[in-house]
Amino acid sequence: MNKIRCAIYTRKSTEDGLDQAFNSLDAQREACEAYVASQKHEGWKLLKTHYDDGGKSGGNLERPALQQLLAEIEAGQGGYDRRLQDRSIDAFTHRFRQTGGTI
Repeated sequence: MNKIRCAIYTRKSTEDGLDQAFNSLDAQREACEAYVASQKHEGWKLLKTHYDDGGKSGGNLERPALQQLLAEIEAGQGGYDRRLQDRSIDAFTHRFRQTGGTI
């Protein structure tokens, strides 16, 4: 069975509540981790690096953690086979993909 290495990207558009012990980014990560775990039988393995953009708009790609993840993918670093994001895809990324972009 082939291993499928997965990275998780989380984002919240405002900083409200991010100072809480368990916040929206944690909940998103937890949901994605559970999904990866549910796919263990398919060879899915979660990589440890966290890609979290708290307080960043989804209206553009100017998000440090997303840029780091994309740069690592572009450079062939990190060894990712999948990128998971809680919620299907934010609106900007969805439009980007519809125009033929790859993320």
